[in-house]
Amino acid sequence: MIKNLIIFGTRPEAVKMAPLIKEFNKFSDKFDTKVCVTGQHREMLDQVLDFFDIQPDYDLNLMKVNQNLYSLTADIILELKMILEDFKPDYVYVHGDTTTTMAASIAAFYSGTKVCHVEAGLRTYNKWAPFPEEINRQITGRIADFHFAPTVISEQNLLQENVDPSKIIVTGNTVIDALIDSSKRVDDIDNEEINYLKTIVDCNSKLILVTGHRRENHGDGFLQICEALKEIATTNSGVQIIYPVHLNPNVKEPVYKILSGIKNIQLIKPLAYPAFVWLMNQSYLIITDSGGVQEEAPSLGKPVLVMRETTERPEAVAAGTVILVGTDKNKIVEKTNYLLTNNEFYTQMKSLHNPYGDGKACEKIVHFIGSIK
Repeated sequence: MIKNLIIFGTRPEAVKMAPLIKEFNKFSDKFDTKVCVTGQHREMLDQVLDFFDIQPDYDLNLMKVNQNLYSLTADIILELKMILEDFKPDYVYVHGDTTTTMAASIAAFYSGTKVCHVEAGLRTYNKWAPFPEEINRQITGRIADFHFAPTVISEQNLLQENVDPSKIIVTGNTVIDALIDSSKRVDDIDNEEINYLKTIVDCNSKLILVTGHRRENHGDGFLQICEALKEIATTNSGVQIIYPVHLNPNVKEPVYKILSGIKNIQLIKPLAYPAFVWLMNQSYLIITDSGGVQEEAPSLGKPVLVMRETTERPEAVAAGTVILVGTDKNKIVEKTNYLLTNNEFYTQMKSLHNPYGDGKACEKIVHFIGSIK
C-alpha cells in the first residue's frame, strides 16, 4: 500500500488538488491517501472542500488575524512535523507556489519523505514578481523528487535547472480536470450565490468579469486598474462589469472609492468556487491578475486580459488565449474596447486551443506514481 499525504492551504490549491484526491481514492486498494489542510485561507478553503465533498484528515487551522509570512511559514513547518511522524507517508504532494507549498516541501524534506510537486516548473525568474510565489515555487522545485509539469515550457524550465528528465512528467494542469467536472454541475445545483448572480446579471449586456488581488498591484496599480474600469463602464453603455472584490483593504478601499455608484458596475463579495465557475461561463471576457483564471477561462472560450507585467504562464500568451495589459490604464481600456468592438478578433481569440491540457492530468499523475518501482 502506497501512503500519500496531499497538503494544501488556499482555495486555488484546493480546487486544483480536489480532482487528484478523487482520482487516488478510485484506487483505494493500492493507495492510502490522506488530506492535510493548513487553513492558510479559511472560509474560501472550506467552501471548496464542501463543493468537492472532501473531508480533511488533518486540519492545522493556522489562519490568524494580521497573519504574516514569517509566522505562517514557521507554524506550517512545526505543525507538519507531528503529522509526518504520525502518518509516515511515502509521498507528500504539494501544489504550485503558495507559502503552504514551500513550507510543506521543507517539512517533508526534513522528514525524509519524497515530495511530488503538482503544477511544477512555472517561472518568471523575477523573484519579486509575483511575490512571494516565484521564490516559493523555486524552493519547492529544488526540493521536489517528482515534478508534474503542466506544459512543455514548464518542463523545459526544469530541464534548464538540471532536473533529472526521468523525474518530470508533462500532465496538463489539474485545474482543467476540476473545471470540466464543475462546469457541468453548476447549472444544476441549488446554490444561494448562483441564484443571487442570476438576479443581477444583465443578459442584454456584454458581461466583463474582473478579479484582482496581487500584492504587486497594490497602490498605484490598483488606482490605474480602477480608473480603467471606470472609463470602460462609462463609455460602453452595453457593457456590464461584475467585480467580486477581494477583502484585502489594499484592494477593497480603492475599488469602492473609485467604482461605487457607477450604474453598470456591480461590486460584490468574493465568490465561492461554483458561483465563480458559473459567472465565468456567463462572461463575454475576463480581466484578471489571477494565475488560475489564465488557465481556466480559455477552456470555457473566454478571452482574458491579464493585469500583470509578466506571467509565469507564457504558454497562454504564446497561444493567444490571454493578452498581457499590465496595470496601465490606457492599455487596459484599449484592449478591452478592441475585444468589445472587433467581432472577428474576439471570435478568433475565444476559439483558440487551451495549452493547459485535456482534463486528464490527474489520471497521468496517479498512473505515474503507481508505476514507480
